[in-house]
Amino acid sequence: MMRRFETFVMFAEMRTGSNLLESCLNALPGVTCHGEAFNPALIGYPNRGDLLGVSLAARDADPFALLTRIKAAPGLNGFRYFHNHDPRILQTLLDDPRCAKIILTRNPIESYVSLKIARSTGQWKLGDARHRKQALADFDSDEFENHLSSLEAFQTNLLHALQTSGQTAFYLDYDDIRDLKVLNGLARFLGVEAALEAIPGTMVPQNPEELAQKVRNFNQMETSLARLDRFNLSRLPNFEPRRGPSVPGFIASKGAGLLYMPVRPGQDIALREWLALLGDGGLEEGFSQKTLRQWKRAHPGHRSFTVLRHPLLRAHLAFSWVLARPGQADTRAILRKTYKVPIPADEKIGGMDVTEFSAAFLAFLRFLKPNVNGQTSLRIDPIWASQTAILHGFSQFASPDMIMRETDIITDLAYLAKVVGVAAPRFTPKDETGLPYPLGAIYDETLESAARAAYLRDYITFGFAAWRP
Repeated sequence: MMRRFETFVMFAEMRTGSNLLESCLNALPGVTCHGEAFNPALIGYPNRGDLLGVSLAARDADPFALLTRIKAAPGLNGFRYFHNHDPRILQTLLDDPRCAKIILTRNPIESYVSLKIARSTGQWKLGDARHRKQALADFDSDEFENHLSSLEAFQTNLLHALQTSGQTAFYLDYDDIRDLKVLNGLARFLGVEAALEAIPGTMVPQNPEELAQKVRNFNQMETSLARLDRFNLSRLPNFEPRRGPSVPGFIASKGAGLLYMPVRPGQDIALREWLALLGDGGLEEGFSQKTLRQWKRAHPGHRSFTVLRHPLLRAHLAFSWVLARPGQADTRAILRKTYKVPIPADEKIGGMDVTEFSAAFLAFLRFLKPNVNGQTSLRIDPIWASQTAILHGFSQFASPDMIMRETDIITDLAYLAKVVGVAAPRFTPKDETGLPYPLGAIYDETLESAARAAYLRDYITFGFAAWRP
């Protein structure tokens, strides 16, 4: 009898229990899970050069070759897939009814705190509590909201794909992995006749304490989470309300009917200060679609706006962020290894001279062209996504009334303030500290051409000419 499935994929994220679930799957006769087969930074597992005879370089050149090998391997084979794994194979997986979908979720705040601790200690698995490394997590509200938005967008995409194709998935929560009956239900879902008699004992929970004992600034975290006003976060795929991709990042003035829809990175700090000075002062943010509609009803005559930046200048800031931010270490490693962007080792980045920085930036721009077209294994990060795509995302909820150019921002902000009937405070642009070298110090036609190749839609759609130092 033909098997119901010829392969499987476990959709999960870091710190959701995917390692333990993989070990449970591998304990079933005839079932093999091949780790993170399509992680841009590795192939299957750390420190491995190939998987089923396919090298990392060969997989990056043709991910479907590895997918074919996994399907053809003896027994029922699959792998773990996270939201930032190679996007080129995702639609193929979702469209294939003979690929079993396992969706593993965890309360997002638990996974976030666990991730922060793991990054701090360098310990990602634990087989014996005697070897446990301990640390406290520092909660960052902006970082967490970005984490949550990424999970939400990915899970919503999965759910929509399953609904439109008439497929179903086997859903598990983090706590379900230690329920033997649930695991054997998963085996039956996969068409495996054998059953587990016990949970594999190769791994133990790393941070079993309550959150208050794991987070250094727990009170601040409680305040930030209360503002989100979300229900039952652990059931993100089933119960989370549909939301526009960037609504939580919108910022409104309390004293006037003006709403800022950010295209980050940019002059966010300066714009927040300007909005806070309007009318009675203060900001409103952390919106859901419901609360934003309420705000709109309470502010008849409201106006919304966004600010565009020249694509080359935007890419320059994004690259500088990649170089400077600790959370971009994995991205730097992938850019170095896979895409040959000449970024020095992290401890030497601060010593880059202007020539080295310019060469690395040019290589980064050349990487962006295939990346923004979905042709690389590294996901399209919001900080360098095309502005055309970001505005399209806004339109899923509401388009901005005014699209400003950064070069005209002072005049346009004064006009908007007049439209809503308030005096316009002075807008003071902020110096973007932390940039190794300003764009004017390295600009040439080669950089401009590379930026135009990467962001041709932005240049054409919004009429950008060559950047002027």
